[in-house]
Amino acid sequence: MTGVEEVSRQRRRYARRHVSARIGLYVAAILAALICAAPFLWSLITAFKQNRDLYNPVNNPFLFNRPPTPDHVTYLFTDTAFGTFVVNTLLVGVLVVLITLAFGLPAAYALARLDRPWSGPMAIGIFLVYLVPPSLLFLALSRMVVAVGLQDSTWSLVLVYPTITIPVSTWLLMGFLKTIPKDIEEQAMVDGYSRVGAFLRAVVPLAFPGIVAVVVFAFTLTASEFIYALAFVAPTGQMPVSTGVPTQLIRGDVFFWQSLQAATVLVAVPIAFVFNWFLDRFVAGFTMGAVKE
Repeated sequence: MTGVEEVSRQRRRYARRHVSARIGLYVAAILAALICAAPFLWSLITAFKQNRDLYNPVNNPFLFNRPPTPDHVTYLFTDTAFGTFVVNTLLVGVLVVLITLAFGLPAAYALARLDRPWSGPMAIGIFLVYLVPPSLLFLALSRMVVAVGLQDSTWSLVLVYPTITIPVSTWLLMGFLKTIPKDIEEQAMVDGYSRVGAFLRAVVPLAFPGIVAVVVFAFTLTASEFIYALAFVAPTGQMPVSTGVPTQLIRGDVFFWQSLQAATVLVAVPIAFVFNWFLDRFVAGFTMGAVKE
């Protein structure tokens, strides 16, 4: 009986440790989620705060110490060109994503599949282009934008942003394509497809997680980029969100904090929703793209 009692005691002890560990894990996860969500919650609450509530230093920033008001959100839509900024951002983002895929996917496939002595150095060179600071390319790109007559136009961003997105997207897709066995496209070519047909019908569906990663990366980068957007686009009707919102809601030393936070929430929520919708494929694209042959 002594041995049985000892075994039972050890089992109960193990069960208590297991429960304690699970509780600790959940508590840590909840705390981490709250810490990560705190800036978003503050922005959401601030968007509906009255001025007397927001600018009182003794008030809790995460509570409505006075009744909430929608006036600042209304101001964002009625007294600024926020809707135009959003449309411009979507236009630029979609076009840049399409251009990035049109150039980056074939380039990545060529570097990953065609055995040439220059493939490795060229891949490294393409990635190094991404590491060049934007400020060093500013003068050259500005001359190029003026030469083609796109200054002060949203189309200048469509021309410039692919110089940032294509190099890193090519590098990412190249690493991902290397994880796809060559036998798949070789079998498709045996069945009668050309190399292009085998690429489109056999390789691209398998590379979908990597393509999703590139789409999310390219769109978020174009939506958040500030330097080129500020330098190349001056008219209010041509500005994207990244420059339009600050220039409209920061006037000298006057900050429209509630409207700024409302714009932050309205832009962040759709992006976060899409990101979480494709989260599994996005993670797979980055992690599998890190594998090399």
